[in-house]
Amino acid sequence: MIDFRRAIQVAAFIFVSAAAAQAQPALPADFKQQTITTSDGVQIYVRSGGSGPAVLLIHGFGDTGEMWGPVARELRKTHTLVIPDLRGMGRSSHPAGGYDKRTEAADLRAVMVALGFDHSAVVGHDIGNMVAYAYTARYPDKVERLIVMDAPIPGIDPWDQVAHSPQTWHFYFRGPDVERLVQGRERILLDRFYNELSAHPERINEATRAHYAAAYAQPGAMHSAFEQFAAFTKDAEDNKVTQRTKLPMPVLAVGGAKSFGSLMAVNMRNIADDVTEAIVPEAGHWLMEENPEATVALISDFLSEKQRQSGDRRMAPAEYQFSSAIAGGTGTSSVEGIRTVVVKGDPNAAGLYTIMLYVPANTRIAAHQHRDDRVATVVSGTWYFGYGDEFDAAALKALPAGSFYTEPPRRAHFAETRGEPVVVQISGVGPSDTQFINAKAEPKP
Repeated sequence: MIDFRRAIQVAAFIFVSAAAAQAQPALPADFKQQTITTSDGVQIYVRSGGSGPAVLLIHGFGDTGEMWGPVARELRKTHTLVIPDLRGMGRSSHPAGGYDKRTEAADLRAVMVALGFDHSAVVGHDIGNMVAYAYTARYPDKVERLIVMDAPIPGIDPWDQVAHSPQTWHFYFRGPDVERLVQGRERILLDRFYNELSAHPERINEATRAHYAAAYAQPGAMHSAFEQFAAFTKDAEDNKVTQRTKLPMPVLAVGGAKSFGSLMAVNMRNIADDVTEAIVPEAGHWLMEENPEATVALISDFLSEKQRQSGDRRMAPAEYQFSSAIAGGTGTSSVEGIRTVVVKGDPNAAGLYTIMLYVPANTRIAAHQHRDDRVATVVSGTWYFGYGDEFDAAALKALPAGSFYTEPPRRAHFAETRGEPVVVQISGVGPSDTQFINAKAEPKP
């Protein structure tokens, strides 16, 4: 005899399971998946997809890269998304050490270089904030915009207040006995974070909880997660050094209305000059799960603002900050001592760009060419410039401050400075590059 009551229960279970499977965190199925090995042998699992300017998305504890699914589905239309799992988390490997955030920043720099991205925006959440700051502070010339969401930066005020709050007891919850206690109970531990640190725990659905519980139940996963917290002391020491130089790029500091709120912007203004505050309504800490629509809109608008406001920039000569500029860079000869500030656009990407070059005194630049059409103005000093396939001092023309010259596409040219440094402004339509006519003259990296 058929047990109709049991059949109904089974059917209901199948229906709920199917719905849950559809609702679990996921990135677009067509995103490329690969594993990149860093110089110290750590394997970083990364997914990427979309088209346009690059955005590096960094997850935190209680999540993996899948948390960025809503962002990826929206931003893939206008940006290329790079979404790694941090070392020791998700599908990345579990090394014994290296959980300080500067080391993890180096992991992600290796990922970006391997994928062919020199510059990007950076977005972080939770521990991802800490890695995002370390990445941006370590490679400031590689980051165009920074977004940090609902977690403090170790060592940066009000870190002491946050680190000694009863709500952050988990910063110190680790050790072999703790791992034995949690083993097989990963879901219980994660539920504590989802329930107590959210405004709407019901919005963190069963599929999401089960998905991440399974991820953190993998061998070594919870130990590695605890090591992320154990590194906070080292992170704080590192950050007290890097905060001496404030971040120059625009920063969006996002807090959940029922979590960090405006404190996120207070935190970031200690380490960045250009900070915009934003608050996600109807959300605690788990912004992407509790209010994905508002969170995605904030991220999308801030990243798009670069294009909308790219013409609205005013800089006096003292603001070029050559002391913190990049060495060489795309569209320059990269001769030793040359420093570059990107004033507008990106010479690596399609579109208009302007770069400002500081060239030290007594610098000689061999004949080279660029693929794009460029115009230049001498801002200060006297620049000696000539055209030809090899350096010819007799062909140089003295160009004092205020002089103008052109660098047509594939037109070889050369230059030098003499007794004083020179500042030159160059504009072109990217992407740009540099090719030396004589390969032997090309500077060695």
